[in-house]
Amino acid sequence: MTSPPVVVAVPARLESARLPGKVMADIGGQPMLRRVLERCAQAKGVGAVVACTDSEVVQEAVEGWGYRALLTPQSCSSGSERLACVVDELVAAAGGQAFDQTLVINVQGDQPLLDPAIIEAMVELFGARDRPAVLTPVYPLAAAKLHDPNVVKVLRAHDGRAITFSRSALPHVRDLDPDQWTSRTTFWGHVGLYGYRADVLAGWQALPVSPLEALEKLEQLRLVEAGIPLLTYEVAADCFSVDTPEQLEQARGLVAANR
Repeated sequence: MTSPPVVVAVPARLESARLPGKVMADIGGQPMLRRVLERCAQAKGVGAVVACTDSEVVQEAVEGWGYRALLTPQSCSSGSERLACVVDELVAAAGGQAFDQTLVINVQGDQPLLDPAIIEAMVELFGARDRPAVLTPVYPLAAAKLHDPNVVKVLRAHDGRAITFSRSALPHVRDLDPDQWTSRTTFWGHVGLYGYRADVLAGWQALPVSPLEALEKLEQLRLVEAGIPLLTYEVAADCFSVDTPEQLEQARGLVAANR
């Protein structure tokens, strides 16, 4: 099977609610968004890397770094919605013409330490599994994080399909102390990357409003409630994301230590 057209799209909202301006925050002498784009560009099998932003300031900076940037509405409520607004241009950037053959990979703009191998595995699986609707990575969850609501969990079927996502621990292990649940089964954490077949992403705006998405604040639950299958694949660990000032300082320390 021939390699599919692939574009990595990085939604980059400038005024993040929890940490405004974080995508342009300095980490080791470079804006965080630039580090994310450079990590994405290192992945094999990617035809283009594009930032999707609501800010002309970010657009100008990204183009100065040598990447393409697309302006999107400020009203977008999620990264997936932001990419859906410009899906035609993303498919063109990938060099593809057929939406049902093109992979659009949504990488968050706050993952400056992203491992390009996670993207490469997604590209390989998309080609090997006859163009799944949506792909997303998961990792084995440590017991210490199992009941942390800031860590998103995935309930998987035996064939790798995601049954649902939650901030609560899934599944519930009956008749056992919660501190011992990981002794009975593997729990899975969710890495916030999505590989959309472009025709699925193009239909995002038409998906019905998801009550579960509103409750959990997890955009992927809109896909689950709409009956769109998400195929998971396993990676070793989560990607470090920056959501708070403390995590920004931690990212700076990690980058400095890796020099």
